[in-house]
Amino acid sequence: MHGKRILLGITGGIAAYKIAFLVRILKKKGAEVKCIMTPASSDFISPLVLATLSENPVGIEFWDKKTGVWTNHVDYGLWADVFVVAPLTANSLAKMATGSCDNLLLATYLSMKCPTIIAPAMDLDMYAHPSTKRNLNQLLADGVHLIPAEAGELASGLVGEGRMAEPETIAAAIEHFFLSQNSKANLSLKGKKVLVTAGPTYESIDPVRFIGNHSSGKMGFSIAEQLLAEGAEVELISGPTKLGLAHPNLTITRINSAQEMLEAVQSKWSDMNIGIFSAAVADYRPMEMAVQKIKKSENELTIELVKNPDILAWAGTNKAENQLLVGFALETNNVLENATSKLKRKNLDMIVMNTLEDKGAGFSGDTNKISILDIHNKLTSFELKSKSEVAKDIVAYLINYHK
Repeated sequence: MHGKRILLGITGGIAAYKIAFLVRILKKKGAEVKCIMTPASSDFISPLVLATLSENPVGIEFWDKKTGVWTNHVDYGLWADVFVVAPLTANSLAKMATGSCDNLLLATYLSMKCPTIIAPAMDLDMYAHPSTKRNLNQLLADGVHLIPAEAGELASGLVGEGRMAEPETIAAAIEHFFLSQNSKANLSLKGKKVLVTAGPTYESIDPVRFIGNHSSGKMGFSIAEQLLAEGAEVELISGPTKLGLAHPNLTITRINSAQEMLEAVQSKWSDMNIGIFSAAVADYRPMEMAVQKIKKSENELTIELVKNPDILAWAGTNKAENQLLVGFALETNNVLENATSKLKRKNLDMIVMNTLEDKGAGFSGDTNKISILDIHNKLTSFELKSKSEVAKDIVAYLINYHK
């Protein structure tokens, strides 16, 4: 990011205090940084702090009431290589979506000649509200890049989605943005839309217990990261994990159950070029979820299970001729036989196989050992590698296959 001109827009949310750390990270990476604040944001972080760290004056008002000097928002728009609004409150989000212009930050946004990246921050109910989703979708339609809010502890004391991405995550997303801008001509998957599923699903037994598995989501997130590095637009549907990832070309949908994952897949699959289904979906769920916590009163407990929807099979049944579908098979025995059957039954183009019999493969760990079988009966095996390196092998195979 050396020499890149980054304009930071700060709106009036408690997460504004973290922007001091973001400015320091960007400056250490060699970027030039200027800041614009809404008047409300100065209640959460001092303009003097940001001016000192950025080594540039901070814009707040349209004009200086003492000197009469006008702050030229057009100059900001011409100066910047990217405009990053973080935190973006629900109020400023709504104004950006509707084209309102009642402060310097909004006037600058409407004058920008470069791309805009937003990092929302608000309470979980506000982030989940239909009007917020509508406003976010409007900005995405306008070409704005989104760094989704993360799940965690919020200022209200609640826990859930709405927490601004951490400064390190925002800085990484900005860096990814510049890397993709610098190498657009060489990006193998530029213009391709890829759907990735990752992590486990949790099927609730009662409000505190669930049926699940040991999937960490690391493989799916690594694949998504490698796809982004190759220029793809990625829709990542993730079950419950502790992982995070941010990139202007990434959208993350967080789900818990298999039914929720199916609905998310059904809403997005028709718009995709490629699907990589790496999630470890629970095969069964309780027929009924207990409304209250089940008390430990008997020596035995019987839970009636019903089969979950087969998400991969649904995608295969609804696959268009120009779509490419990749499945995963984690087996404990008869790996090739079972994977071949799955490849055919679910109308896949290729399947990534691994087995718990191989040391270092499978859930939770940072390594994996895979083989890839495609519909042409070509079988390619790889050595034990880190999951990030495995992701590179999978994406490279996909690129060559797709050609």
